[in-house]
Amino acid sequence: MIETVVLDVGETITRDDRYWAAWADWLKIPHHTVSALVGAVVAQGHDNAEALRLMRPGIDVGAEYRAREAAGLGERLDESDLYDDVRPALAELRGRGVRVVIAGNQTVRAGELLRGLDLPVDAIATSGEWGVAKPQPEFFRRVVEAAQAAPSATLYVGDHPANDIFPAKAAGLRTAHLRRGPWGYLWADDAEVNAAADWRIDSLTQLAAIVGR
Repeated sequence: MIETVVLDVGETITRDDRYWAAWADWLKIPHHTVSALVGAVVAQGHDNAEALRLMRPGIDVGAEYRAREAAGLGERLDESDLYDDVRPALAELRGRGVRVVIAGNQTVRAGELLRGLDLPVDAIATSGEWGVAKPQPEFFRRVVEAAQAAPSATLYVGDHPANDIFPAKAAGLRTAHLRRGPWGYLWADDAEVNAAADWRIDSLTQLAAIVGR
């Protein structure tokens, strides 16, 4: 029985459109070029940081974040960044008595912005706040603590095989691979991903049926 559902952030509950557009503008690279580079990185199985390194070799991402903040161009997050199924799906889970947690590879500021959206969840945490990021095992140990349930009673939902599905499975959690965003679509039919994922979903609204089994 699933007692807690833990959700990734980028391309699980929020769209990455604004994220990449902001980096494109800051680095003065055309949006279509950034999209192509992100696609290339996804196809190679790498993560966001690799895309940024392609855009500007040797980039210090932390320093660039701070420079953007100082220039008044820091992170932003509002209702328009949420996928349409987020609020109804999370509300349905909580209505069924399921604990709902959001935990992903985001900055401290992103955690603050997420809390400001007043989502129907029990807890929100980011890698910036925890000081450890996916796919490190310590991140998923923290996930289990936040879940307040046994790993086998905790479902981790995400789009990224290497950051979400594989390490969550290795930590003993149940997993749901979401076919959403570049990673979700590209790896949706991969044999290893399908073997590691307990469920494959196209919408967060499908989670209610999973926890109700």
